[in-house]
Amino acid sequence: MITYKKASLNDIAAMQELIKPEVDAGIILPRSNDEIATNIRSYMLAFDEEKLVGFCALHVHSPALAEIRSLIIREEYRSKGIGSKIVKRCLEEAKGLGLKQVLSLTYKQSFFEKLGFMEIPKESLPDHKIWADCIKCKHFPVCNEISLIKNI
Repeated sequence: MITYKKASLNDIAAMQELIKPEVDAGIILPRSNDEIATNIRSYMLAFDEEKLVGFCALHVHSPALAEIRSLIIREEYRSKGIGSKIVKRCLEEAKGLGLKQVLSLTYKQSFFEKLGFMEIPKESLPDHKIWADCIKCKHFPVCNEISLIKNI
């Protein structure tokens, strides 16, 4: 049975281990342990018993806008609805915080569209997103990710 919970500082090592292959492949941006710790309250985790099988972050950019980022599901657990459930929990949290929109930069466009996200031009992303995160990517400035947004 899959259970979901907010991350704690004790989860950081398992989170880094799970995400490493995607970071190495340039699919997900690297985050230091300190950066994860600073933002620990933004992470939602999925467990199968004691085994971390997935997570993502709801990163707040402004009083109206947040981002779903660092979404990862352990390969053998993909296509079982875990990613959708994690994102839906983050969307519920975003709504509870009073946010108006949630964005995502992704290679998995259809996954987010099934959750009600719509494609937007990358030029409409907030400047601080580009300079704070995208500049760290090994693919910058040639980005193949799709920008999507959902009104909540």
